[in-house]
Amino acid sequence: MPHVVIALYPTALASSITLPVEILQAAASTVRASSRSASALTIDIAADDMNPITTSGGIILTPTLTLAEVGAADLLLLPAMWRNPLPSLRRQQAIPPLVREFAARDAILCAVGTASYFLAEAGILTDRAATTHWFYFDSFSERYPRVDLKRQHLITQSGNIYCVGSVNSVADLMVHHIQQWFGPEISRRVEAQFSPEIRRPFQAHAYLAAGQGSTADELVTNAQEWLMGNASRPVTMSELADILKVSQRTLNRRFSAATGITPLDFLTRQRVNSAREMLRTTDLGIAEIAFLVGYSDASYFTQVFEKHAGHIPSAYRRIVRGKLFSAEVE
Repeated sequence: MPHVVIALYPTALASSITLPVEILQAAASTVRASSRSASALTIDIAADDMNPITTSGGIILTPTLTLAEVGAADLLLLPAMWRNPLPSLRRQQAIPPLVREFAARDAILCAVGTASYFLAEAGILTDRAATTHWFYFDSFSERYPRVDLKRQHLITQSGNIYCVGSVNSVADLMVHHIQQWFGPEISRRVEAQFSPEIRRPFQAHAYLAAGQGSTADELVTNAQEWLMGNASRPVTMSELADILKVSQRTLNRRFSAATGITPLDFLTRQRVNSAREMLRTTDLGIAEIAFLVGYSDASYFTQVFEKHAGHIPSAYRRIVRGKLFSAEVE
């Protein structure tokens, strides 16, 4: 049963707490409905003391335990801080030691927006990939020059450490962890409840540093670039293996070790993501979209799309189009 702890401090953006909680609770509810499990996960909100805290947006949140009471847990989430994070760094003295404790236990650490400052302050981001809110890129780099800041990525993973650059992207990350804990079927059902038209699969757009226990692999990087450049045409993994001059077995093994998925899964997710965008923004027919993203069989494309997006293409288009609006001035 996963245990999630979310830190709470006065400058926290409430949405970077409430959105993850709602997504995780939806997963727990879905698991209970399907397996009648009494409790799929537990969530605690931890602060310096048990007094309610008024967040930066005026929303009042009540802790369930203190930071001193936090013991072992599977995931620690640090919410984004409103505006300049440095005053919070000075005030929240208990956070960096807690971060180091979680890192030492190989627990999952997730920082939203400027909360990555806490990770860097704790010293666990040295020579590791990270991101933060775009407005603070320069000041972050100046303060922490040894952190490998990825300015082009909204999500980074370096081992058990995750950073997301925006509140919206934390939804992607929560769905990713739900899939790791409860499997793809539960994650798809939860995703369908939370704006499926804007979510992108974690592996499709996150910066993945070395995989768990692995080292950076140039072969994998080359494979990803080739797959992204050729996703719109029929390709085979044997063709990719020949181009990279390795066996298909070696390709699959090294790719999976670095990213957690196979090259074929990576390719499929790239194609589904492209199809989502076309369904949202164009009036192209389903067969035409299938062809443009690399599938000659529209029926097979529909099966693949439904498996990954939770809806057949036509239903997905109706959902996303139903949320488009325009403002007209009379």
